[in-house]
Amino acid sequence: MTTENTPITIDEIAPKMQLQGTITKIELYGALVDIGVGRPGLLHISQLSEKHVKNVTDVLNEGDQVTVWVREVDRKKGRISLTMLKPPAVTWNDIATNNVYTGKVVRVEKFGAFVDIGAERPGLVHVSELTAGYVGDPSEVVNVNDEVEVKVIGVNRRKKQIDLSVRALEEPAVVEQEEEQEEMPTAMELALRQALEDSDIQMPKRARGGKRRKKSKKRRTDREDIFARTLQQHTSE
Repeated sequence: MTTENTPITIDEIAPKMQLQGTITKIELYGALVDIGVGRPGLLHISQLSEKHVKNVTDVLNEGDQVTVWVREVDRKKGRISLTMLKPPAVTWNDIATNNVYTGKVVRVEKFGAFVDIGAERPGLVHVSELTAGYVGDPSEVVNVNDEVEVKVIGVNRRKKQIDLSVRALEEPAVVEQEEEQEEMPTAMELALRQALEDSDIQMPKRARGGKRRKKSKKRRTDREDIFARTLQQHTSE
């Protein structure tokens, strides 16, 4: 019997989908499972348990009702690969640099904290990536079972390593705040600028605008013209 959300054809099946099935045949390499789509799914012996299984019959028998998850689907060849191991919410193909996840701290060490983001294994937030500034001991910042938001800063699929950072999510806000503060001059800076402009003292390029530079240049040109005319008059005499 199927429900409204139960697939009835192979075209409706997708990886990670959870299904209920019946073991129809036991083989040395695994078992065939009827999942109600007209084609049996293959449950390989390596997908029966996290522990090593020597014989399929040590775990399953024909007629058993099982909960399985779809690993792969080859619709062209009509092949369905199943597993009894619940797949992680986040697969290795899902993980990419700059991805942001909410995870739970599962272990704290001197060198950092391990955070479960729903992947096959937890990622590491190095002590230097916990927060901006110096951290002597990670336990000063996080504890086991704390929920934290992290950003992926590196992933090594071959070694199955995930590098995470909490600091990377804090720094943009800090930088933005500093930029805003730099753009707003103080009352003293405004008064100093006005005084320098009135005294015709050349201001640093950072503090002067384009119009002020043009004004100073014009003043210098005027003085040069006056000096040239004076010199010409003395020469004529």
